[in-house]
Amino acid sequence: MKALQKKKKNSFSEKVRKKTEGIKNLVHRIVLITNIVFVAALLLSYLSVYINPSALAFPALFGLAYPYLLLVNILFVIFWVTLLKKEALISVAAILLGIGYMHNFIRLTNHGEEVKPDIKLISYNLRLFNYYEGNSARHSEKKILQMLKTENPGIICLQEYYIPEDRSTSEENLKAALGGTWHSHTKLIRNKNHRSYGIITLSRYPVINRGEIIHPNSSSLTIFTDIVAGKDTIRVYNSHLQSFHLRNLESSLIGDISAEQNGKLKDLGYFYKRLANGFKNRSVQTARLKKSVISSPYPVIVAGDFNDTPISYTYRKIHHGLNDGFVKAGYGAGFTYRGKYPPNRIDYVFYDDHLECTDFDIIKVKYSDHYPVVAYFRESH
Repeated sequence: MKALQKKKKNSFSEKVRKKTEGIKNLVHRIVLITNIVFVAALLLSYLSVYINPSALAFPALFGLAYPYLLLVNILFVIFWVTLLKKEALISVAAILLGIGYMHNFIRLTNHGEEVKPDIKLISYNLRLFNYYEGNSARHSEKKILQMLKTENPGIICLQEYYIPEDRSTSEENLKAALGGTWHSHTKLIRNKNHRSYGIITLSRYPVINRGEIIHPNSSSLTIFTDIVAGKDTIRVYNSHLQSFHLRNLESSLIGDISAEQNGKLKDLGYFYKRLANGFKNRSVQTARLKKSVISSPYPVIVAGDFNDTPISYTYRKIHHGLNDGFVKAGYGAGFTYRGKYPPNRIDYVFYDDHLECTDFDIIKVKYSDHYPVVAYFRESH
């Protein structure tokens, strides 16, 4: 009798063990498959820099998500290593394959030099002085102007510069608020409410020529300004490339992405369409910008909000033949966008070999949904 009871007990224990083992194997397979999916997504982000979004926009989405795909794969490595599983090598291999991309986002050593620069340049997307936030806009405007005055740069490139009626942000009043003598180059678009917005380049150095790159059927703007700094003339590009135009979805989609509401799938479809159009339009605008940069008779600085990350077709095309100020002289995390969407790096200062970037800063002030970026230059010897 006791032998029979013992046999039944062992049989029950064996069933429990097999069931537990089956659950563990199922969980293992699910986690492994999920890991492989994120590895594939990370690899696709690497490929996205070589695929023109005008031909195929879908891969660009993975480039946009690169920092977060990388983070997920790092977490998978930690998970598998904790369990002493060789599956950790899957994500390790994928991360190592794209290790060169990481330094475009994070610099662990500062290569900048403590020297007096010949030129200090600030590029900043003002977000229309936070016009959308109503009464707080004037507060942001004053802080922005004070910050720019305190930084005292030689060249300022502003994007989403906004001039409502009867406001202190008109061009002459802007110069007065910054103090001293400024030369300016402005390109504005006037809306139906007779308010103007656009981009402006301000220079303490003489300006000998002004030009623009036309982006048809778009509110995107690019200007170039030939500036005499010391004995040399440099061409400074100030560019605001195609945005995704997602502001009307911020509350309905991003702000409540987990809510189950009617029309959410329709919103997601619209969301993807906006993203795809942004990628495609930027690829065309990038080609125009690059063509102008290549034909410049002077050394160039290319600054602005490019609305694309370092893992993108846009970045690869513009960066080719130019240096990235953050990569050369920056330190820490390079994220420049701090709005409602996940943080990312989309504001840049590029330059050619006639100049040397001695230092690069990202000023962490919360006056816009972007941080201002600062590049310090001297003549290359």
